[in-house]
Amino acid sequence: MKKIISSFISLFIFLVAFTQQKNNNDITIAKGNMPAITKDKKNNISIVYGTGDSIMYMSSNDARSYSSPALVAVLPGLVASATRGPQVAAASNGLIVTACNKKGNIFSFKKDRLGKWTKAKKVNDVNENAKEGLMDLSTDGLNTFAIWLGVNNPKGQKVYGAKSTDGGITWSKNIIVYASPDGSVCECCKPSVSVKGNNVYVMFRNWLNGNRDLYLIKSSDGGKSFGQAQKLGNGSWKLNGCPMDGGDLAINSSGIPETVWRREGKIFAAIPGSHEMEVGEGRSCSIETINNENIYAWTEKGKVIVMKPGGIKINLGDGSLPLLKALNNEKVICVWENENMIHTAVVTL
Repeated sequence: MKKIISSFISLFIFLVAFTQQKNNNDITIAKGNMPAITKDKKNNISIVYGTGDSIMYMSSNDARSYSSPALVAVLPGLVASATRGPQVAAASNGLIVTACNKKGNIFSFKKDRLGKWTKAKKVNDVNENAKEGLMDLSTDGLNTFAIWLGVNNPKGQKVYGAKSTDGGITWSKNIIVYASPDGSVCECCKPSVSVKGNNVYVMFRNWLNGNRDLYLIKSSDGGKSFGQAQKLGNGSWKLNGCPMDGGDLAINSSGIPETVWRREGKIFAAIPGSHEMEVGEGRSCSIETINNENIYAWTEKGKVIVMKPGGIKINLGDGSLPLLKALNNEKVICVWENENMIHTAVVTL
């Protein structure tokens, strides 16, 4: 009888362990920092990240098995920490990667259809003006737009931008997307950009009257010029310091920008001109939209949380700085960093 009971207990422990393993979608794919993710029209997933001075790249066609890490380029003084890291976008003629060094220069790299990486020109016109290394990159396939926080002499930061129409090989003359009348936007919060045809949306944390609130600004001519910046949500966050948390931006299938961001210790979501909606508590949030329904991810007490449509929350495990990308109408992939390792997980909606 004791042997039977012992065998039953062993079987029970095995089944529990098996079930936990089966339900755990967390995959550790590489050692590195600050992953960024994109998907091309053939549904291939591409992830770039930094390790030392090396910009690394991995790909997958099923979001479960990945290619071996490949070197994009060695950029001396590569910045890859605290929301600062390589960015990636899938243009119609190949992948584009932008990366910043500690001197404050942004460089772009292009992966052609043969798989070869080539270094393009420096993105920023003014030498070493991207001192904070905070930038973002977006493309709709044909039009690509890069943004960053640039030095506003003698001090402070402005939001700068540049456009590429050849897949990141060349870049337009830089423009000032936004300059705060108070002298600087929030100095250490990563801006976000999303391109949809001729519409270019840029989200950033402003610094007006002592408030560190999120603003959205739009271009209707492909990034040649921008309109008036619009504050997101009704509340304000008066803060004598930088929260180092810029939120995220996505465009839904109706062409409407959806945003998510942190105010104090809470996560809020809003569309321009609407009241904000509280979705959780934490920091370092991101957003993806599928069929006009939003999926959110953020870090809460050292855990990566994903909230599906309907308010269902999933704990993916330890980590920080999660990013989301739609795989199809039923699944999203989340990529994040934990203890210098890159993790991914597929979440079924």
